[in-house]
Amino acid sequence: MDIIISNSSGKPIYEQITAQIKNMILSGELKQGQPLPSMRLLAKELRISVITTKRAYEDLERDGFITTLVGKGSFVSENNTELVKEEQLKIIEEHLQKAVSSARMTGIKLEELYEIMELLYKED
Repeated sequence: MDIIISNSSGKPIYEQITAQIKNMILSGELKQGQPLPSMRLLAKELRISVITTKRAYEDLERDGFITTLVGKGSFVSENNTELVKEEQLKIIEEHLQKAVSSARMTGIKLEELYEIMELLYKED
């Protein structure tokens, strides 16, 4: 699992792990039912404390992204399609809020913003 920890980031390490695993799940890189590395193995690979990986896994489980079975390990949750969609909508709303704020500050009208968004959406 490719997780990159940045010591210069303002975010705590457990939040960096949580965000990257969420992104892997949302992007489909990690599939439903797929096992995650054990907390100890991930801590060893990242050269961090097991307590830090435990916190990240607890947050992921609380948010419904993973399921942990005692003695078996942690797995990407099976029935989280609505959760995944809701998480994506939340991210999109945050990006759109920034775009709207920037548009207002520069005097771009709503119609122009719609036009830009439509062009970007159809681009792919």
